[in-house]
Amino acid sequence: MRKKSIFSSYFLIVTTITGLGLLPFAIIKRPLKDWIIVYIVSIIENYFADYFLVSKGYLKYKRKIFPRIKVHLPFDFVHYPLMLLFYNQWTLNSKPIGLILKLIPIVVPQIIIETIAAKYTKLITWKKGWNWYHSFISVVIKMLLCRSIIAIIRMMNKGKLTL
Repeated sequence: MRKKSIFSSYFLIVTTITGLGLLPFAIIKRPLKDWIIVYIVSIIENYFADYFLVSKGYLKYKRKIFPRIKVHLPFDFVHYPLMLLFYNQWTLNSKPIGLILKLIPIVVPQIIIETIAAKYTKLITWKKGWNWYHSFISVVIKMLLCRSIIAIIRMMNKGKLTL
């Protein structure tokens, strides 16, 4: 059991440091303002979704960097925003079918890692019938929602829409 705990901590630290190392490469691209907006929107969106799921008892994070905080800060502030930044950059000029197809190589590995973490580590516990497909659907919906918000902001900036 102690071995599982050490692996969980090591996994959490390594993935968080890796994500933090990759973050500047994802944000510092043109148009910089768009990527900062994507990052901020993704943090807000994921934090509140995660807080809702934890407070309703669907998810529980046993191992956290900050034990008093209910949500999983590395995922909410680093991992998910990083995935969303890469997705938004990859789909910058994509048609709707491209938006959906390009979700697969980004979301599927994340869900596989989450499933492994739920089964073999103390990082996350699924409760009340929560399963991998709930995570898959929620991540896809959140990514498409955030992508839509950014698309609307881009249209407003080009003068196609006014407030």
